[in-house]
Amino acid sequence: MAGEPEHRAPAAVISESQRERLAYRRSRTRRSTLIALVSTVAFAAVGYFAVTGSPGWPRVRESFFDWDVAVASLPKVAAGLWLNLRVLLVCAACILVLGLLIAFLRSLRGPVWFPVRAAATVYVDVFRGLPLLICLYLVGFGLPGLRLTGVPNDPVLLGGIALVLVYSAYVAEVFRAGIESVHPSQLAAARSLGLDHRRTMRLVVLPQAVRRVTPALLNDFVALQKDCGLISVLGAVDAVRAAQIEASRSYDFTPYVVAGLLFVLLAVPSARAADWAARRAARRQGAL
Repeated sequence: MAGEPEHRAPAAVISESQRERLAYRRSRTRRSTLIALVSTVAFAAVGYFAVTGSPGWPRVRESFFDWDVAVASLPKVAAGLWLNLRVLLVCAACILVLGLLIAFLRSLRGPVWFPVRAAATVYVDVFRGLPLLICLYLVGFGLPGLRLTGVPNDPVLLGGIALVLVYSAYVAEVFRAGIESVHPSQLAAARSLGLDHRRTMRLVVLPQAVRRVTPALLNDFVALQKDCGLISVLGAVDAVRAAQIEASRSYDFTPYVVAGLLFVLLAVPSARAADWAARRAARRQGAL
């Protein structure tokens, strides 16, 4: 009501020792930030003068860092990067589905499922041990060579198939590690509630497994971003192939530098997301 004194919560009282601790922490933070800044500038200066002071630097600058060539080649390389981005998104979705399916098949129990587990294990062993470049050659040139009806001959599609085959083996092992990290007591509790194996996996195991392996999956996604550029070996005009074409026209390696910078700019947000997910998972585990 009007005229009545307003009641306020009493302000928190900070002791003198706590003020000193806070001031000490702030001073340490400022000191650490200053040292990090000075050391970064010093290392950058040493690296700059070491590179620019080398005898071959003028020739390297002309061959790799020509501004006019970079501006002229940027549109073509950026258009090729758009192809890489589309391949990345489609392959990432297929890899998640196939990797999760393989991990689920490897987790099946009982002797009747042994052939399925064996086939999934062989798949993982083969494609995890096979270099991606060799898989690209085998799929990109081997499948069209069979001349079977319905077999595609598009280099982009064939390159995407090779990426899915190889990365699904890695992602399957990541999912399997997450599935096996769930404590057996939760499986026993699910069985006591009358859940079968399929419902236990869907309702109890997989939600926890996916949450635990998210940082590892994001790291694989960052690696996939770079390896999408390897589809150029099959003739697809992506960012790497476009850079190669522009370099052959200008007799200059600057388009490769442009393509590399674009790939880095594409990978940095994913890398930061992976770091954030790793810190979040660490805080969650520390709170348990």
